[in-house]
Amino acid sequence: MVMQLPERDKLSMSLEQMTSRLAIMMGGRVAEELIFGKEKVTSGAASDIEQATRLARMMVTRWGLSEELGTVAYGENQDEVFLGMSVARTQNVSESTAQKIDNEIRRLVEEGYQEATKILTEKRADLEALAKGLLEFETLTGDEIKDLLNGKKPNRESVLEPTGPRASAVPPAGKPRPRPDAGMEPQPQS
Repeated sequence: MVMQLPERDKLSMSLEQMTSRLAIMMGGRVAEELIFGKEKVTSGAASDIEQATRLARMMVTRWGLSEELGTVAYGENQDEVFLGMSVARTQNVSESTAQKIDNEIRRLVEEGYQEATKILTEKRADLEALAKGLLEFETLTGDEIKDLLNGKKPNRESVLEPTGPRASAVPPAGKPRPRPDAGMEPQPQS
């Protein structure tokens, strides 16, 4: 699983940032296809595909970022919810407009997919270096990823690993409580 941490709080994104995010979200699926072949892809990219579709839908229906549909908000559908499940839905768009929306969403997601394919094909050696690094270390920080891409193996010895049982992340306050003797533990009653 790949997680991206936000660099800072953002209230808005540019079109360039959004289309880049679509390519990033499609990267996992494209990487699977390049490494294993189309017949062997897994369901691992399901969340990314869902997020990419949601972002593309917002671009088209809320933020007016589709030349085909213009700067009109189409997100005024009325949902009636009963016990958390959508039971009825009324649309405020015609069937032909709904079809155009679907086509634009697909176009944006497909463009992200094509951009991810182009990047990962050109950077295949980097993809393989990262995959090997993740197989060896399981998690990588941003700096460790940069090191791997520059041919340098991450240095994990400088990180202090706890040697004993894992302690609480909360620092102790006041005097430590004495631990009860092992003989003082409650014993089961027969």
